[in-house]
Amino acid sequence: MAFDKKLLDIIACPVCKGKLEYNKDKQQLICKVDRLVYAINDGIPVLLENKAEPLEQES
Repeated sequence: MAFDKKLLDIIACPVCKGKLEYNKDKQQLICKVDRLVYAINDGIPVLLENKAEPLEQES
């Protein structure tokens, strides 16, 4: 199941309320402000702070 990109206009980071970026390859939503990564499971974003992973350093 694919993630509905229209949701990006509606949803926000639960920590800072900022915009999230969609990573299609990894099926993740990324908050660059808080450096957190939220998983997308079966097309549903898991926007829980305690389930977020830290954003890996990009090289």
